[in-house]
Amino acid sequence: MSENKSSKTANWVVNIFMIILSVVFLAPILIVLMNSFKGQFYISDQPFKLPTAETGVAFKNYFTGVQKINFFQAFRYSLTITVPSVVVIIIFTSMTSWYITRVKSAYTKVLYYTIVFSMIVPFQMVMYTMSKVANIMHLDNPLGIIVIYLGFGAGLSVFMYSGFIKSVPLEVEESGTIDGCNPLQLFFNIVFPILKPISVTVAILNTMWIWNDYLLPYLVIGSNYRTIPIAVQYLQGGYGSRDMGALMAMLILAIIPIIIFYMTAQKHIIKGVVAGAVKG
Repeated sequence: MSENKSSKTANWVVNIFMIILSVVFLAPILIVLMNSFKGQFYISDQPFKLPTAETGVAFKNYFTGVQKINFFQAFRYSLTITVPSVVVIIIFTSMTSWYITRVKSAYTKVLYYTIVFSMIVPFQMVMYTMSKVANIMHLDNPLGIIVIYLGFGAGLSVFMYSGFIKSVPLEVEESGTIDGCNPLQLFFNIVFPILKPISVTVAILNTMWIWNDYLLPYLVIGSNYRTIPIAVQYLQGGYGSRDMGALMAMLILAIIPIIIFYMTAQKHIIKGVVAGAVKG
């Protein structure tokens, strides 16, 4: 009885701690949401108070922000960059991981560690040379930046896929080979469907990264193709001319799509991450 009681007490403590931690993490978003419905001058004076009939402006900040930064155009640019980038990352890194895992050689080992090593290289170390090379190779456009995202996203994706593929029984692939499948048929018809849990996890992680990325699009495609993070920054003028209400509203609109995507696919995250950590 005493053990059960102590176990329940420990669970209550953990639950209370997790609730407090959740509130701490969600507080900034809730404050931004609350202030997005206030008049500009009340945001700095009463940042932690709920909007009232006097301080509230309903959805005026949202309409103003959408017009000022041409939000729907920025949304289109973000969408046309994020979706193809994630698809390309999933297809190419899954194939690479399958090859690295199944073909045991010194070459594949060097290739694996080279790709994984790219995860620990800070972006700031390569951003100047990367932007210069992107300009020389004419990758400074929404189509070219997909190639760059593939390079930066390959490290984590290959690491996760490789760990998952090691847990896939080799007999499944051997049966496909016996049935006459060539390597491409074997991968896309047999192996790739098995990779669904880890593919969803890779998709979620890369979507959140690419959708919210500011520095890479700003350096490569600049203001010619304003994604949402770049467009939102244009609401920050000089001192005294910053439209805080519209800025808060656009920040909320910017995170809504990624929250919806995350909520619809969150059940796959833990399963995929745990599976991707399997060692063979």
